[in-house]
Amino acid sequence: MVPSTVVYVAAVPISVIVALGLLRKWRSRKWASCVSNTCLRGKTFLITGANSGIGYETAKALVRRKGRVIFACRDIGKAKEAIALIRKEQPLGGEMIPMQLDLSSFESIENFVEVVKAGFHKIDVLINNAGVVVPLNQDLKTKEGFEIHFGVNHLGHFYLTNLLMDLLKRATPSRIVVVSSTLHERGNINFDDLNIRKEVELAKKTGGGSRHNPGYSNSKLMNAYFARALACNLRNTGIDVNLVCPGFCATNLFRYSIKWYHYIFMAPILIAFMKTAKQGSETVVFCATDHSIEGKTGKFYRDCAIYNSKYNFDKDVETKLWNVSEELVKARKPL
Repeated sequence: MVPSTVVYVAAVPISVIVALGLLRKWRSRKWASCVSNTCLRGKTFLITGANSGIGYETAKALVRRKGRVIFACRDIGKAKEAIALIRKEQPLGGEMIPMQLDLSSFESIENFVEVVKAGFHKIDVLINNAGVVVPLNQDLKTKEGFEIHFGVNHLGHFYLTNLLMDLLKRATPSRIVVVSSTLHERGNINFDDLNIRKEVELAKKTGGGSRHNPGYSNSKLMNAYFARALACNLRNTGIDVNLVCPGFCATNLFRYSIKWYHYIFMAPILIAFMKTAKQGSETVVFCATDHSIEGKTGKFYRDCAIYNSKYNFDKDVETKLWNVSEELVKARKPL
């Protein structure tokens, strides 16, 4: 006969696991799915960072719907590997094209757009998905010398989007989907220090161990301002612009800030609250394809529904960020 203490010891962890599983199942009911399954044959989608995480799952969903997808990735080898995996799973899916794009280099962006314009007459949907999260104490910069989060997450996509505008106009009604985050609500835009030198130098002195990365939060706020300004500028042109927060997802985006031991200590929270990359991609796919939101531009979506940001957006800041970004792209040098 098994001693009662052994039964008790075994029952406790099993009960906890079952409880967490039920909690996750209950919470996942709020994680909406894109129910639209419209055939996308003849439509061209361009996704930055399509080789992994949310970008990869978004690409899979679009290919399954017969869409043509351009994988705009920094590592062309990884783009080809991702395409091979999807093709193995979906032999009859839409066309996939791997293309090299380094958002940390204006020259790479220009070369990429030149190749796209030579090979494609139009782009139906641009999905600005790629992003970086790097500890500030590494003090990484783009090729032009901008702070990495500001330069890649914001300026890179700002420049890319504006260079592709002609192809988007040819495809109207077309869409631009900007992947942001609710972390934008923790962001701050200091026009006197857009390269956040103060925070970087402090991180160097302290080791940069904080899991809150102001560079990333600031760039997500800039994404939000950019999308709002773009939606305003393109109103009544047939190009819709919307923001997306995928939610807290299990991707490699935060690989620098969340260590392996965090997953052990935080396992109960992660099991209950963390989405898979596929679950996170659902709202991106929704904003890229669902007919119900056509013509409804300038919105922020989360879980396939409009999200009301807690951030108090300022129209003057929106205009100034656009103008400053435009000047920096033209000047090609950091502040």
